Amino acid sequence: MSAPSSSVSVAASPARRVQLMSTCLCDAFFDDVARATVEVLEHLGCTVEFPGRQTCCGQPAFNAGDWPAARTVLRHAVDVFAGEAPVVIPSASCAAMLSHGAQILFENEPDAVAVKQLGTRAWELTDFIVRGLGVTSWPGRFAGRVAFHRSCHSRGSGTGDAVSALLRSVSGLEFVDFDEAEQCCGFGGTFSVAFASISTAMGTLKLDNLLAAKPDVIVSTDMSCLLHLRGLAERQGRPLRALHVAQVLRDALASSDALASSDALASSKVGR
Repeated sequence: MSAPSSSVSVAASPARRVQLMSTCLCDAFFDDVARATVEVLEHLGCTVEFPGRQTCCGQPAFNAGDWPAARTVLRHAVDVFAGEAPVVIPSASCAAMLSHGAQILFENEPDAVAVKQLGTRAWELTDFIVRGLGVTSWPGRFAGRVAFHRSCHSRGSGTGDAVSALLRSVSGLEFVDFDEAEQCCGFGGTFSVAFASISTAMGTLKLDNLLAAKPDVIVSTDMSCLLHLRGLAERQGRPLRALHVAQVLRDALASSDALASSDALASSKVGR
């Protein structure tokens, strides 16, 4: 769950300074998603700051029931992401942890106000683009059929609608619907470890529905879902190209830049 609509005031900031929480999965598996996120935000005129001491949003410990450990992690995040700038996160799951899970975790704690303040500044990337900055269409071109997997943690926020608006506006991109789109992919963090058989069955059902629509690319806001689905697809021998939404937006911009360079070159040759 990302920041409430009252946080839209960030759009009026002339500097558009933001802090990037890159997430554990960017750090371990999806470094290109972090790069793509920075490129997308800079395209929108944002100055992106990356606090080097950042670690985790605390969700793994929170979901595992180790709330004292989760509070330790969250208190560190409050310190690292101090200030008033929006905290932009390429993960609906981590954004939901800061804006919703953390409020439960600190309900009776003396520093609940500080934790809530961080939560009101936490935005999932596309939700920030659409509701925070007021950008509802995206330039460039991305050729292909795209199926969007909406993660469970993005429900109750503006993330799903934001992704749909941005992707549907990209030239050349065909937004593909599929059956049982609201079903969980089965990852669930520690759930996939504790209940591996159930997690695999849920993920396989999700893959069945996704691949039946014959997309060229499966896209999500959550790297955890992509990691799970891509891993299952590889083990089952089912071809699957999976991208984070930030990578699609970045690649669309790159396509637009390449086209502009090509047109400029052609114009220069004509003028000779």
